[in-house]
Amino acid sequence: MKNSDPSPKLILKVIVALIICFSVNFCYARQADVADSAGDANEFEFLTQRLVQDGFDQEKTKALFGNKTVCFDPGGVSLFFIHSESSLNYDQFSSPKSIADAQMYMETHKEILNKAQEEFTVDKTIITAILLVETRLGTYLGNRAVLNTLATMAALADKALAERVWRAISNNKRPERSTFNKKVDQKSRWGYEELKALISYANREGIDPVAIKGSYAGAMGIPQFMPSNALSLAKDGNTDGRVDLFDHEDAIFSVANYLKHHGWKSGLTRQRQHQVLFQYNHSNYYVDALLKISDKLK
Repeated sequence: MKNSDPSPKLILKVIVALIICFSVNFCYARQADVADSAGDANEFEFLTQRLVQDGFDQEKTKALFGNKTVCFDPGGVSLFFIHSESSLNYDQFSSPKSIADAQMYMETHKEILNKAQEEFTVDKTIITAILLVETRLGTYLGNRAVLNTLATMAALADKALAERVWRAISNNKRPERSTFNKKVDQKSRWGYEELKALISYANREGIDPVAIKGSYAGAMGIPQFMPSNALSLAKDGNTDGRVDLFDHEDAIFSVANYLKHHGWKSGLTRQRQHQVLFQYNHSNYYVDALLKISDKLK
């Protein structure tokens, strides 16, 4: 009876064939990766040129957008076009557990909150309410690359790239095409201004803009400031010479300064408080939640 086990030569041939197959597939995968990277570089080429024309250092800007992690993000930016404030459950932030967490936060950061309240005449309860709703007191900061978000938004001035974002939106969640196009026009201009602010803020504070994580909208840090607000209204609460929105003391001072800038002061009527808080997030649901939380913390 013949041995039914495969011969050593046959085994060797199979191994060689598998190695060749793996090598070919690996090469195709690498080519795809290179093509994707090149595509992203080309997608942002006109942004690079525009930033240089607007005064940003050419060598640094090209190096920034040449980073392999900087890429066009249609999936993330598509969330901008389906977000609905009314669908958010703001009641979760005034639950007993959330209020207890906020009270503990106020105790932990009592000194800087009192200092901010005194210096900016902004209630520490409303500062805490904002941080609770924005990032659950700094425990959820977002995980999207802010640079990618804002660069993608700015790139929507290119109709072909806007089309990629349109295709990234689920069919059952797509807005009317005319509504989408109108918002694209607005957000591409807005995104470019925020992109410039992000790079300027990062340069000023010595931060790598590629490393900054935030929300799908490009907001960052414990108070979820947009870069333009970080650049103009964020404050150094711990007096270390830097403005770091991922630091609690800086975040608290920054929120207080933002509200003061928009008109908050002692003795405001409820209606006027509502108007000031509306500047932080243009949502009545959001503002009502903040005031409810603040009342519970007093």
